[in-house]
Order: sequence, then C-alpha cells, then structure tokens
Amino acid sequence: MLKRKMYQFLLDWKAHKGKECLLIKGARQIGKTFIVEEFGKNEYKSFIEINFLKTPGLKVIFEGDLTADEIYKRMSAHLPGTRFAKDGTLIFLDEIQRCASARTALKFLAEDGRYDVIASGSLLGLHYGQDADEEVDEIESIPVGFERQVVMYSMDFEEFLWAYGYEQDTVDYLRSFYEKKEKVPDDINEKIESILREFIVVGGMPEVVQKFVDTKDFNEVQIVQEKVLAAYDDDIANHAKGTERAKIRDCYDSLPRQLARENKKFKFSEVEKRANARKYGDSITWLKDSNLVHVCYNVYEPYLPLAANSKNDEYKLYINDSGLLLAKYGMQTKLAVLTKNIHGNAKGGIYENVISEMLIKRGYNLNYYKTQNSSMEIEFVIEKDGGVVPVEVKAGNSSTASLNTFIDTFHPSVAYKLIDGNVGVSDNKVTLPHYMAMFM
Repeated sequence: MLKRKMYQFLLDWKAHKGKECLLIKGARQIGKTFIVEEFGKNEYKSFIEINFLKTPGLKVIFEGDLTADEIYKRMSAHLPGTRFAKDGTLIFLDEIQRCASARTALKFLAEDGRYDVIASGSLLGLHYGQDADEEVDEIESIPVGFERQVVMYSMDFEEFLWAYGYEQDTVDYLRSFYEKKEKVPDDINEKIESILREFIVVGGMPEVVQKFVDTKDFNEVQIVQEKVLAAYDDDIANHAKGTERAKIRDCYDSLPRQLARENKKFKFSEVEKRANARKYGDSITWLKDSNLVHVCYNVYEPYLPLAANSKNDEYKLYINDSGLLLAKYGMQTKLAVLTKNIHGNAKGGIYENVISEMLIKRGYNLNYYKTQNSSMEIEFVIEKDGGVVPVEVKAGNSSTASLNTFIDTFHPSVAYKLIDGNVGVSDNKVTLPHYMAMFM
C-alpha cells in the first residue's frame, strides 16, 4: 500500500475531532476513497461505507426525519449485516455531492456524536450550482461548525520517495541540509535530483505511481496517465453545463502549449483568436473549482496580504499534476526530461509546474510578481514567517537578475533560488536544489 500523509491527518482528526464530521474534498483519481477505506478498516471495530454514486438507492436513508436515531435505524434496515460498535464505528459517505440531504445531516450526526463520520466528494460536485450532473442537488443547509473540510491532493514528492523505497530517516537527513543550509553530498544530491525528474514524468496520481513502483516501465505509466486524462475528459463532458463543455476542454488542452511559451501568463488568445475573459472566464472558474488546475495570480505589490494586492485578471495556470502535463507532451518529452536533454521555454514551464504543485501541497497560495514596465519577474512569491518571500525557479543554474533586483528593492528576510544544483548561501539569498521545495 502506498503511504500517504492523509492517513496521519486522519489519525490526528480521530484523536481530537470533538463533535465534528470530516469532509475530504479533491480532484478525482487522487485516492480519497482508498485512504478512507484503509483507515476505517484498520482503525475501527466497525466500518460502514455508503457510496452514493455506486448505490444511489441508498439516498433513501437520508429522506425524511434527519435525526441521528432515524438515520441509524434506516441505515441498519437498508444495509444488512451492519454493526454499530460503541466508540468504534466509522461511517463513510462517499460521493456525498450526490445526496444533498446527507450533507445537511452531517450537523445532526456530529451533534449526536456516537459514531465518527467522514464524507468525501469531488470539489466540483461540492460547488453544487456548477455541476450539470442531474443527480447533484442544491444543499438546503450547510453544516457550518459541525463539518471540518480538508482538500486532498495527489502524492507529493516526499510520498513519492516513500513509494520509491526510502525511509523517513532519509527524508529527515535531506531536511537537515535544508535547515542548516549546508551543501548535500554530491552523489546523494544527484540521486535525489534524478528521482525528482522521474517524479516530474510520473506525477503523483496513486494509480500511476503504483504502476511505476510495480513495473518501472514508463510506457506502462503513460497508459495509466492517458486513462486518468480520459476520465477527466469524461468529467468535463458529464459535469460541465451546455456550451461550457467545449470551452473548458479547449482551455485545458491549451495549457501544455501555454506553459511552453516564454510568457507563461494565461492568454485567452491561445485558446481562440481574439477571445477574451467574457467568453472563457467561467471555463477557468470551472477548471479551478474542479481542482484540475492551480491558479497563480500576479501581485502588483509584494506586500502582505498578497491576496489584497493580486490582479484577478492576470494569472498563470498550472496543471494539478506534473505527470499529467508530461503525459500530454508525450514520451519523447518525457525521455528528454529524464536524460536532462530538455531545452527551450518548455523546460522552464515544466519546472515551474512541478514547483507550483509542491508549494500548493505545502499549503501555500500561489502568486507571482511581474511589473508591466520591467522585464523583472519572480515565478512565485509566498507568505512565509510573517513576510513575503520570493521564490525564483531556474530549470538549470543560470543568473538571477530578477531575484537580485527584488532583493535590493524590497529587502525580504530570505529569498530562494531553486536550481538543478546544490545548496548555497549568499547573504539572504538561499540557493536550493529543486526537490527542497518540499521543505519550504
């Protein structure tokens, strides 16, 4: 079984939850159902699962009176063999976006507190008004105060290292060099950078990673990635409304092309000539809400709070999983990445995409800094340790004119340069190998 950080999160939630249910949100194919099933079977005396997509007839359990007593009585009647163990039962409501009354009922189940309850659903489906699926209904009452929400993502690089066979001691050993800002032994650094290139190609979708672990065959990996991408296409077809379907697909399909441009700001004209936000703005919102893309907004002033200084109409879009981006580019581009023979603007876009993914999974919001009257651009600026920290991403190890100008102008407490190289420090500028973004 692939080790996931979400499992420890679930253990912590179980120990400290109080009277609240847990709602796990996220894109499809990232392992939400699997991790909850493993958690329920391993950590509880009794595990009860209802999947509203697989068994829509079980919506009847949440029709009528929504008191906990009535729900549990109907549950036992409709699920033969159901056993409720005192202080040891987990109820899992999967694809909950297909049963709005079950979402409402979370409040009453949490107040009752007899059993633990976890719900899960796609991000898109939980934005009820945006889902064209006729089985998704508008919720009458959101259980505010009784529902803790968490977004789950595909596997991060640390989890990929675990899957690769490395123990936590090795990860902690690497972290020590980040914390002390000391150079990593060259042989170790080169090995981890080579594994990062494999992570860029494979990505973090659990089924894809498992195929890679089992076979070490990149052709087999490509087949599974294409299956995931086909499932995403099906989601667009099934969940987008009317004429939005074609526009959403066109925007999504344009991303590999746009990321390969020198100016990676998202341009509607790359989707369709003379197109604008009026035509495609809702499509971008749909992709964002479904978590198929991550949005990185330009800030006109790099001061706290960054959200207050961002330009909502000027942004970059990154694909949620770099392995899927590389799958769209194809096997020859994958080979070029693995052998360090990738060149041109696409190389920069690929490395920006994987760093965006690593930062998102560390809990950061994405912003970048670029002024209209200057060529200076900082790929990412993040809120960290009470200030704004610039993060410049270099696919190789070239000069940092933009970062130097940013440091001279805004005097951040620390500035990071991510490179294909090793750790180095010059005043408050810290150079790190790309993979150390997982520690930032």
